[in-house]
Amino acid sequence: MYGFMSTLAFFVIHMKFIEPLGVDAPLDRFSEARAIDHVRVLSKEIDGRQEGRQGLKDAAQYIKTQLEMIKERARSNIRIEIEDTSVNGTFNMMFLRHSISLGYRNHTNIVMRISSVGSQDTDPSVLVNGHFDGPLGSPGAGDCGSCVASMLELARLTVDSGWVPPRPIIFLFNGAEELFMLGSHGFMTTHKWRDTIGAFINVEASGTGGLDVVCQSGPGSWPSSVYAQSALYPMANSAAQDVFPVIPGDTDYRMFANDYGNIPGLDMIFLLGGYFYHTSYDTPLPTLLSYKNAFERESLGAATNESNDERAVFFDYLSWFLIFYSRRQAVILHGIPVAIYLFMPLLSRLANFGLYCWIATCYDFIKGMLLHAIGIIFAALVPVIFAILRLFFSGHSMNWFAHPFLAFMMFVPCSLVGLLIPIIVWRCFPLSQDASVLKSSKEELAGEARFWGAFGFYALFTLAYLVAGLSGAFLTFSLSVFMLPAWICFCLSLKPFGHQSLRSIACYVVPLIPALTYSVYFSGILAQFLIEKMGMMGSLPPPHGYFIPDIVVAATVGIITGWCAGPLIPVIGHWLSRSVIVRSLLHLSVLAMAISSQFFPYSIDAPKRVVFQHTILTADAGRILDSSYEFSVVDSNSLFFIFKHAPEVAKELQIGSELSFRTANLSHQENWMALFPVSFLFSRSLKFPAKSDDIVKQYKYFPHLSSYKTQKVSDRGSRKLYLELSLGSLKEVWVAVLNITGPLSSWSLANNVLPAPETANGGPPSYMCRLSGASHENWTFWLEASSSEALRIEVAVLDQYLLESTKNLKGLFPNWVDVTAYSSFMSSYIF
Repeated sequence: MYGFMSTLAFFVIHMKFIEPLGVDAPLDRFSEARAIDHVRVLSKEIDGRQEGRQGLKDAAQYIKTQLEMIKERARSNIRIEIEDTSVNGTFNMMFLRHSISLGYRNHTNIVMRISSVGSQDTDPSVLVNGHFDGPLGSPGAGDCGSCVASMLELARLTVDSGWVPPRPIIFLFNGAEELFMLGSHGFMTTHKWRDTIGAFINVEASGTGGLDVVCQSGPGSWPSSVYAQSALYPMANSAAQDVFPVIPGDTDYRMFANDYGNIPGLDMIFLLGGYFYHTSYDTPLPTLLSYKNAFERESLGAATNESNDERAVFFDYLSWFLIFYSRRQAVILHGIPVAIYLFMPLLSRLANFGLYCWIATCYDFIKGMLLHAIGIIFAALVPVIFAILRLFFSGHSMNWFAHPFLAFMMFVPCSLVGLLIPIIVWRCFPLSQDASVLKSSKEELAGEARFWGAFGFYALFTLAYLVAGLSGAFLTFSLSVFMLPAWICFCLSLKPFGHQSLRSIACYVVPLIPALTYSVYFSGILAQFLIEKMGMMGSLPPPHGYFIPDIVVAATVGIITGWCAGPLIPVIGHWLSRSVIVRSLLHLSVLAMAISSQFFPYSIDAPKRVVFQHTILTADAGRILDSSYEFSVVDSNSLFFIFKHAPEVAKELQIGSELSFRTANLSHQENWMALFPVSFLFSRSLKFPAKSDDIVKQYKYFPHLSSYKTQKVSDRGSRKLYLELSLGSLKEVWVAVLNITGPLSSWSLANNVLPAPETANGGPPSYMCRLSGASHENWTFWLEASSSEALRIEVAVLDQYLLESTKNLKGLFPNWVDVTAYSSFMSSYIF
């Protein structure tokens, strides 16, 4: 049964797609082939769409050309406006739980507005947003060439179909999302149409394909309500809103719905294919475009008056339909199972009611609930213990990363053992009720107590989850809802079939199949998503960091096993808890762990991520103080794992077999300042000496910070410094980062508002600022110090251009390693 449900879930997740249409498809139909052509141009023919590279300008020109071609075909009853805007701004934000100030200039946004001829500039409109800049070191086919391609094809479809939208539609192709949502910030703070946006759809990618899931919805519940009514193939999950803050990253949804707009909308994200996310393997080949039909714009526009501040509960059932209800309805619905659980001790003993009987029944129900809760805990704990023991005998962690099935083979059997432990313990604690007459009565009463204990656990967990302000309790709610008819059918079958009959068991299991199928479906998505993301969640310091990914995956598999098998335990647990079955499950786990040790954790389809920084320490715009190669990883297998399996790299870096973290030259976190705050995902980075001969040949000037105006000293003793940052002769600047330490009281950035100070390793408070955007002019700004104490400013400028020697070293890594390489020019100043 579980095999069939797993096959169905796999089909829905990986194989159920809309029939793709070719390039010769009718013009009034969405063509995946036409969209793929856009992806191919953006990620293959155009070389690099990162800020500072020519490819970003080429991509902007390509998008604008395509929009102009669409405009030329428009009929006389439709108006099309196209704008190529350059945005500038500065603001403070929290990103990855770190405070930072951002300044930007000359980032490109391309805006297309489709409306009827009689529309006005002030008419309420629907915004569709996607970004065309790419991640550092990646072709960006999935993130987010696929988003741009779908928007171009959708814009073409809107015009060629002859449909006149009743509300204006604005397509925003923003050119600076990877630099922390700067393009969308520029639109929301400066564009003339920003106040007309009544609803929005943000298209994003957290992988290279798979499901395009609504991961965030709001403010209010109506966006998800409209999606439930309009989407032909709904894929949405309000639980994603609970998980999303844990994942390192953010989307433009934040700018529109939270920080600057408070506009109701949806965040639609390609969820799977995370192995290639932000890597050089994010090419058109693995990008799987599973486009869904767009919203009915009239419904979106009309619903804007129905917005409220509630977070709705919604989830799709195998993408067949969407279940949606408001938070107020959820409070009532999720409270019903709790009321039933509290009322059942009275109802079940109504025939011979007495105070002692009622108290004894309550005691057994509570004991059953606690034992089921303990079973869920052990279902997660036992796999964790097995995972830790395996790592003591293995040369590396994350064997399951490139082969997710290994995680299920290793951890599901031992998780079932953990789930059965309370059943084994139950036998040692007799029921409180007098059931000594017949053995069958004991078994029936024990089964009843176990069932209502499990039911009460799911019911109370559902309500507690909702009270905590979260939106994902529908899973346990659906289990508790389907357990009731299952139990009724089971009780009705006892008289004709008996307690030990397989027919009685079938009468209990069959009504549960819809809920169990959804549990398998949801758990499969969660497990796949988590396993893919473990390759980029960051590396924690050893020794504990080495165990974290395996512990997280083992615990997750254990919990979802509890979800998927837990409702059956009250009825079949006494069979499964036989010693021969428990031993067989343990043997299966041990055998699977032995087999898993033969698998390599990475492959070309699931690469290991390495960050390679050529650090160049400079002074006086023309002098090199030091040059080094620095490496870091973002998962638990350290750099020594790579050097062991990449002997060419080890040879080039002159690494001997005796190298260890004790003898190696460690790279300090402040050396990675160009990537702040992503650099906090790194630990135990290594540093190796590099030659500086080629640097002088390639660069005439280095980045340099200087005063362009005499400082002013006030009567109160404060000083105002006027500074100028030159980026030198760097070729492909992505970002410049400033770390300011000292008595800073104000500055010219972010409307003269300082961000919250950052403190690293017990050091003094510092203020972080990221500057981006190409210009012939230098950056100029002022800083105000509250005293005569010196201000220390550290500068890191990230240049994407690689020297030939750096390219050669990068090329020595095997193809199961994805290397993000760049140069970082660092310098320090005291004013």
